[in-house]
Amino acid sequence: MDGKKELIVYRDLEKDDLFREFSSLLLNCGNGNENLKRLQEKYYECLNQLLEFAQGQGCNGNLWQAYLTRKIAGCENAYSKACEINGNASETLCQAAAHDFKALKELFDVDLHRLQTAFGVEGVDWISHFKGNPPDAKEKFQALTLRLLEAEDAKAFQSAVLEFYQTYGVGNLGQHRAFRIRQAAHGVELVPITDFADVRLSDLTGYEIAKQKLVENTEAFVNGRKANNCLLFGDAGTGKSTSVKAIASQYYNKGLRVVEIYKHQLKLLLDVIGQIKQRRYKFIIYMDDLSFEDFEVEYKYLKAVIEGGLEKKPENVLIYATSNRRHLIRESFSDKPSLSDDLHNNDTVQEKLSLAARFGVQIYFGAPDKKQFGEIVKALAKKHQIPIQEETLLAEAGKWEISHGGRSGRTAQQFIDYLLGKEVCV
Repeated sequence: MDGKKELIVYRDLEKDDLFREFSSLLLNCGNGNENLKRLQEKYYECLNQLLEFAQGQGCNGNLWQAYLTRKIAGCENAYSKACEINGNASETLCQAAAHDFKALKELFDVDLHRLQTAFGVEGVDWISHFKGNPPDAKEKFQALTLRLLEAEDAKAFQSAVLEFYQTYGVGNLGQHRAFRIRQAAHGVELVPITDFADVRLSDLTGYEIAKQKLVENTEAFVNGRKANNCLLFGDAGTGKSTSVKAIASQYYNKGLRVVEIYKHQLKLLLDVIGQIKQRRYKFIIYMDDLSFEDFEVEYKYLKAVIEGGLEKKPENVLIYATSNRRHLIRESFSDKPSLSDDLHNNDTVQEKLSLAARFGVQIYFGAPDKKQFGEIVKALAKKHQIPIQEETLLAEAGKWEISHGGRSGRTAQQFIDYLLGKEVCV
């Protein structure tokens, strides 16, 4: 390596401490190491970070190459986003990126043992041929690392990365299925939910008609057809939130992403949409347990975004909400004409009803009856292989639901968790 080549398009990589420090070490090999002690300290700091990376990501083999693959795949810049959205970038951007890929390929291909020769350090074999637990890193990153390893030159290296962007996208949106939002100094930031619950609609016993309506609307959306905003309403603990989590998992590979937003964050909704409207993915903005009291006015932000604002809602964005209330905004007896002192009472009522009316698909999840509750309990007991006779199981479940809030899927799951916690079920 003949000295540092400045990155242009991928310059944000240099903001990453490990990339910057380890690249500097690789470039300093054989360049007169007058600060040898400091370089050794820097190496061992990087060694620690690479080992932590391997443990966290489930990687084996050359950890520097695995790490560099992740950083290139996740770097959002003008070139990578153009490749994701349009399939390729302009000629000028491609040329600028080609300059960077020459340097990145050189860093990718370097023999890490030169660090041992130059600095007299230990542990190079550990990160060159790491052997940890069976790898659980996502196959797409493993495949990309192999493609980059086989690339004959910088052009082939760039081509492999381009195909990855075209197939999977770039950055956190390409790697994660669900996000929360937080307000940062530079604006709204999408924060990945890394421990997202991996559930399936089949895990929810019953509610077949409700699940089918949800699937039909979501499939139309991810396949580019017209679809509606969706309100899942009904009794507590009946699987509304679980259903939304399930479709996030089921349609992840078709480009569906879910962004969870809380009621107090609704004023940030337009900023969130501004970030995601040009991306290649389909986004569901998800609001759990949504409802408003009389004095809360945040719903007006939501109404304007769904329908009624000057800016058209993007085709790649839908809003899904769950609620125990069908009409979302609290109503009282004083809203009735005979009891109200509001001169324009009908306008007030329509204002409250108009939010729910903006959800074109409304799906009801009701509390199960005794037979349905029993079916849910039996299905969960079978799934967890609980060794109890059916008659005893149902009798105990009946006692449990009486003293624990009534019949619901949540109550059934809590009952099963109780049984699993007992010594007889261990």
